[in-house]
Amino acid sequence: MRIGIYGGTFNPPHQGHLLAARFALEALELDRLFLIPTAEPPHKELPPGSPTSEDRLAMTVIAADNLFCPGISVSDLELRRSGLSYTADTIEAIHRQYPQDELWLLMGADMFLSIQNWHEPERIMAAAHLAGFARAADQEDVLDQQADWLQAKYGAKAQVLRLYDMAEISSTQLRELLLRDEGWEYLAAPVRGYILMHGLYGTHADLKHLNVEDLRACSYSMVKAKRLAHIRGTEEEAVRLARRWGADEEQARKAGILHDCTKYLELEEQLQLCEKYGIVLDELEQKAVKLLHAKTGAAIARHVFGMPEAICSAIFWHTTGRADMTLLEKVLYMADYVEPNRRFEEVEELRRLAYSDLDAAVLRGCELSIADMAERGQPVHRNTREARDWLREH
Repeated sequence: MRIGIYGGTFNPPHQGHLLAARFALEALELDRLFLIPTAEPPHKELPPGSPTSEDRLAMTVIAADNLFCPGISVSDLELRRSGLSYTADTIEAIHRQYPQDELWLLMGADMFLSIQNWHEPERIMAAAHLAGFARAADQEDVLDQQADWLQAKYGAKAQVLRLYDMAEISSTQLRELLLRDEGWEYLAAPVRGYILMHGLYGTHADLKHLNVEDLRACSYSMVKAKRLAHIRGTEEEAVRLARRWGADEEQARKAGILHDCTKYLELEEQLQLCEKYGIVLDELEQKAVKLLHAKTGAAIARHVFGMPEAICSAIFWHTTGRADMTLLEKVLYMADYVEPNRRFEEVEELRRLAYSDLDAAVLRGCELSIADMAERGQPVHRNTREARDWLREH
């Protein structure tokens, strides 16, 4: 197996890092690639006001997740070690874990040209091959010469990876841009959201008065990347349904953006939020984590993002439904049910019904949910039964 090792402060992890990682994965035919945030880099101090190691790790995890590359993951190896983060120690630790595998250390041009001056470079090159990124044509000759010299001097296998078509920006430059509320295009949207929500790099976003783009980024930062297609689909479906039935389109959009923002919290975290925000749970809800994200998501929408009650209520009821739902509640319930990424036997029929008879569509959705839960031997929440019964009567 071939394993790539790409270390750095990732302060913050930007598109340049991610594109380089993906390129290296393919160019070197790597089976795995570890992004490894450093704790205390030996060659430079982290600038004043830098995020904590935990924040840099969290941003790197989010960035890697949004690459949709199964071979790329994040390691906290260096953050778990005390003291300076020497690459020689990291390489040897990974070599001990994967003694039969071929290791490749990835680095930028400056690092590649100066590796002989690092702490105990012989240990590095004894355990790993080297790959340096050339981001401009005028770097190619000098990097090729360095590769030949490292081969002659240390017996190292070194390769130059040419990334000429990728926009180059340093983390230092990006931090300066972020101070001026610029440079966001160099970040994945969920990383942008994490920065805004935690006030990193001198940002001071008012989370209760975000524009739609920033609200979307914040929501995306709270979930797994695999959920984003569903959230985007629900947002756009909610807008279309709102337009069809005369609901507030902006409220529908924001409800769609936030409806699953706490989807990936574990049961204990969900229960903690319920206690924090005074959410009263029945016996089933105390044990069924899948029922809780609607309630905690509504609380986050209200208390963190300052959403009006109509949006919070739509999020609160989007999983179970309830008797006598408002128009916006019905719109979000159906948008979540029939957004374009949904695939189940009756989805096309349900989509058509949603645009011809919204109440009939919600009723059919409740009936399908009840039947599905019964088939799987799962308890059905009373609110779903009450929603079905109310719609049948009215």
